[in-house]
Amino acid sequence: MGGLAAASHVPITGVPALRTVRITLLWLGIFLSGARLGRGGAVIRLEYVATMRFLRKSLTGLFLLALTLGFLVYAGQTVRDAVEDRMSREPRVAEARERVFAVNVVAATPETVSPTMRAFGEVQSRRTLEIRAAASGRLTELSENFVEGGQVEAGQLLARIDPADAQAALDRVRSDILDAEAEGREAARALELAQDEQAAAEEQAELRERAFRRQRDLSDRGVGTAAAVETAELAASSARQAVLARRQAVAQAEARVDQAATTLARAEIALAEAERRLADTELRAGFTGALRAVSVVEGRLVSTNEQLAELIDPDALEVAFRVSTQQYARLLGANGRLRDAPVTVTLDVFGTNLTARGVLSREGAAVGEGQTGRLLFARLEGAAGFKPGDFVTVEIVEPPLDRVIRLPASALNAASEVLVLGEDERLESMPVRLLRRQGDEVLVQGDGLAGRQVVAERTPLLGAGIKVRALQQGVAVEPTEPELLELSEERRARLVAFVEANNRMPAEAKARILTQLGEEKVPAEMVQRIEARIGG
Repeated sequence: MGGLAAASHVPITGVPALRTVRITLLWLGIFLSGARLGRGGAVIRLEYVATMRFLRKSLTGLFLLALTLGFLVYAGQTVRDAVEDRMSREPRVAEARERVFAVNVVAATPETVSPTMRAFGEVQSRRTLEIRAAASGRLTELSENFVEGGQVEAGQLLARIDPADAQAALDRVRSDILDAEAEGREAARALELAQDEQAAAEEQAELRERAFRRQRDLSDRGVGTAAAVETAELAASSARQAVLARRQAVAQAEARVDQAATTLARAEIALAEAERRLADTELRAGFTGALRAVSVVEGRLVSTNEQLAELIDPDALEVAFRVSTQQYARLLGANGRLRDAPVTVTLDVFGTNLTARGVLSREGAAVGEGQTGRLLFARLEGAAGFKPGDFVTVEIVEPPLDRVIRLPASALNAASEVLVLGEDERLESMPVRLLRRQGDEVLVQGDGLAGRQVVAERTPLLGAGIKVRALQQGVAVEPTEPELLELSEERRARLVAFVEANNRMPAEAKARILTQLGEEKVPAEMVQRIEARIGG
């Protein structure tokens, strides 16, 4: 027992094998003695519990280790069997199937189409007048309408240059006319007196001539003397000399009258010039229109021929645009001259387009330096809201084309070929002749194309001989209504402020846009365009 008690107090430390031996000897001593333990019984029970826990965990770890090794061996065997089966299997070739593509097709229907040619141009006025100062001086008066955009009537006074100098010159000329008229009257009276004196001298000469003939008759009869005859002859000669002097006086009086008339005519010419110079101090409107490029203020000194403004007739508008030579050739008539083709002009104003109609009127006389194509002009009719300088889109209607086929532009390739459905729904390539491009559509002609089904959208995967499945055949797309937006108060106020601050927008267009912005729902396209201009 002493040895057993001593063995019970051996510390359970060291290697696991030694510990197991000690525990075994302890249990053998317990069973052999069969005696009860005193205080050492509690220690023995603790040693027992710890030993059982250790044995249980050891056996569990051994079981799990054995199970894991078994699974690894089974997995390795399975992988080996699968690899051997795969290596021994003969390769199989999958059966190839032809791929069928789904395509959209349209029916090629011949029709008569009037193509529309599109170009870009600028609106300008056919009547434009430069208002220039015909005289130099200080502006003393300006009309209330003599401002940028002012509407004036024909003959309306626009501005007045200080007329003091011109008025003084006119008064001097009028005084000269009075002097010339007085000189004319005096010359006329002098001519009349000279003519009377000439008549009296002629009468005196006739009397002297008769007295001379009488004295000579008396002398021939022997009654008179030679001295009396000579005296009468001298008297007659003196009378004839006086007549010559009076005739010279009459001639001088007539020259004086002519000179007075010439002086009066020159004075009248000077009067007309002075009146014109006085009229040049007033600037008046040549026709009814609107003013632009106004650059004057009251009191400013202006020089001769200085441009003060431009007068534009807003009712006589036309559009100038340039087309290629090929397009120009299509607009010529049978006589080789430009046809009176109808024209539609469109001005894009934040989604609310302004449209006007017109007709081709003339073409440029020559090709400008460094330019190509032809410059054409179209006269506009009823172009409300348009202003000179607007950049617009011009659409010209060409002569109609017979038996043409309208197709989507995506159906045509660069080689002018289209794909059509053939037998067994396989594609065939067919050459066509491109006549016109109309936006997203093309107008073509081709032999045997009428009535065929044409692929609407070509892709790199499609080609001749490929089997396809047609999805639709010329389904018409109904027009969709414009998308509407509900704006917040802050966003609506921002858009309204931008439109009101835009001074280049026509008043009618601005009022129309503000009306639409005031509605509950606003077109989304218009909102996007305005915000794009704002930058938001």
